[in-house]
Order: sequence, then structure tokens, then C-alpha cells
Amino acid sequence: MANEENETPPLADQQTSREGRSYTAKPWTLIWWRFRKHKLAMGSLVFLILCFISALFADFISPYRPGDIEKLNTFVPPASIHFFHEGQYQGPFIYGLKRSRDPETARVIYERDTSKIVPVNFFVEGPEYELLGLFPTNRHLFGTADKRNKINILGTDSLGRDLFTRLLYGARVTLSAGLIGVAFSFVIGLAIGSMAGYYGGVVDSLIQRLMEFIRSVPTIPLWMGLAAALPIAWDPLFVYVLITLILALIGWTHLARVVRGRFFALRNEDYILAARLAGASEYRIITRHMLPAMTSYIIAAVTLAIPEMILGETALSFLGLGLRPPVVSWGVLLQDAQNLRSISLAPWLLSPGIAIILVVLAFNFLGDGLRDAADPYGR
Repeated sequence: MANEENETPPLADQQTSREGRSYTAKPWTLIWWRFRKHKLAMGSLVFLILCFISALFADFISPYRPGDIEKLNTFVPPASIHFFHEGQYQGPFIYGLKRSRDPETARVIYERDTSKIVPVNFFVEGPEYELLGLFPTNRHLFGTADKRNKINILGTDSLGRDLFTRLLYGARVTLSAGLIGVAFSFVIGLAIGSMAGYYGGVVDSLIQRLMEFIRSVPTIPLWMGLAAALPIAWDPLFVYVLITLILALIGWTHLARVVRGRFFALRNEDYILAARLAGASEYRIITRHMLPAMTSYIIAAVTLAIPEMILGETALSFLGLGLRPPVVSWGVLLQDAQNLRSISLAPWLLSPGIAIILVVLAFNFLGDGLRDAADPYGR
């Protein structure tokens, strides 16, 4: 009898146990279970977490400062990291560079000097900075002890600045602009959309006309006028905040439409009518009954709205209508790629564009996974 009790339960009993847990699990637990099955969304979530961590600790991860200029290292190609030299393991290292100039075109030419090995070290000393703005230190994740032979993973630009360092610092501005802009548009869209969906009638008509007016305003002429009106002497940080607020004021309409549609569907549900008959106030009905019922939909909509904010900031900075140097963002970095000659000489200047594509795709895949997981009729 003891052996029979210790036997593994049959497969049918395990399946019944899983179904029983799904019936008693909380809504957020069910969403997480369904979301884990979406492999592409899970991979996108891990990738975005790594991107935000890299942007947060850009000072530590990057070997140099974003504004360090090296006049003798302009348009240096990306460095290749090697581990073996002539069949022997040397650890991570890069080869030195020979700098010469083409006598006909006067173009600087870089060639690998295989006779010179430059070891890549970890936790090396470098330019001083404040980690998270609190702790002064000069330790960097990796670097070289030879100051003349620097490690440029993504190459350098026309001023000899390390592109990998500038890409990490630019991620701070671009990603934070997307998050902050969506946070502002989330509050505006949620408040206005809920009012339109709950009250309907004249209030809904007025809000609908307002959203249609905002969506009909051409954005490029608007930004051209703002770019001409903004004084050049303004603080770049203030310009960054202003652009983020304007992006939020323009981008709240999509979320408001989603919230409005869901409120229209929920306001006639039985439990909403029961709350009204019980004497609950309108504020309590909206905040305690209607909003929690559509939280998952709002999260999915917000996740899909972040790429729009990122693309908006990038496009405006790329056209010279948004952020300007010395602010470092992915859009500002792409300004160097406007010149066809620069691209032909240094195609690695397009690496911020690749980063934008990957991040936007990751947010879209994450939003699709959240939307499928939050579907109450999904399995």
C-alpha cells in the first residue's frame, strides 16, 4: 500500500490539477502563465531589460566619455576582439592600428598591425564619473591599458568620438523620452478617454472633435515652427523636457480612443449597474470597478505606444527639429548619417538606426504578447 501511495499520479490527474489551479489562480497569474508561452515576447522582454540596464549604467559600461574628441582617430572602423594569436590563446585583445593617408584622395586609411597586441582588460581605470549620479569612481567595465590604442567596438565618428559610448548615452535620452512621454500621455488619455466613454453624449462628442483636431494637425510644419521659435541659447535639458511634453500632448489620442471604447463596453455590464444601484459614486465606479477590469488592455496599449514616442523623438532629432548637440540621443547620432559621403566612408554610423529598429520591434513583440495574454477568451 505504501508503494502505491508513493507512485507518480497519472497524466490525467496532473492535467486535472493544472486545470484546477487555473480556475483558482488570480487574473495576473493567468496573464503571466499565458505570456510565458509567447517565446518571442519573452525574448523581447529580456532584451529590453538589458537595454534599460545598459542605459542606466552607461557610465560604467562604456570605456570613455561621450564628448571625448580624438582628432587623430576619426572614422576608425569597429575593432574586432580576438582570443587567439598565431594559434596561441592570448585572452581578449585587439590589434593595433597603422594610420596612413591616401596620396590621391587624402583619405585616412587604417590597417591592422598584427605585430602589436593590445590586451582588453576588465574593471579598468578610466575617466572619472559618478555612478548613478551618487558615487564618484573611475572604474569601467572594460578598456585597454594602452592609451594610444583604444578599443572602439562600433568605431568612431568624424570627431574621433567613440560611437559605442555615445550609443549607450543616447539610449538614456531616447528610451527615457519614450517612457516619460508615454507616462504623460497615459495620464491625459486615461482621464479624457474615461470621461468620454463613461458619460457619452455631448461630453463624448466634444472630446471626439478635440481628438480629431489634434490628429489632423500636420506634425512636420508644427515642429518646424517650434524649432524656429525656440531660442538656441535655451538649456538642452529644458528643450528635452519641452519636446517630451509636446510629444505627450500630441500622442494621447490613441490611448484615449482605446479607453473610450472599453468604457463604452463596460458601462452597461451587470456589475456596473449593480454598483450604481448600491449607491456607489461615479468616481468609485470608475476607479474601483471599470479601470481594474481593463488594466491589462491599458498595459498592452501603453507598451505599443512607447515605440511611437521613440520614433517621434528620433525623427525630429534626425531632421534637426528636436534635440540638438551637445545632447546625445539616437536621433542626434543619426544626423551624422545624413551625409552620403560619410556613410560610404563609415557605414558604422548607421548603428543607432539598427538599435532603433531592434528596440521598436522588441516593444511591438512585447505588446503583442501582452495583448494575447490579456485576452480573456485566449487559452
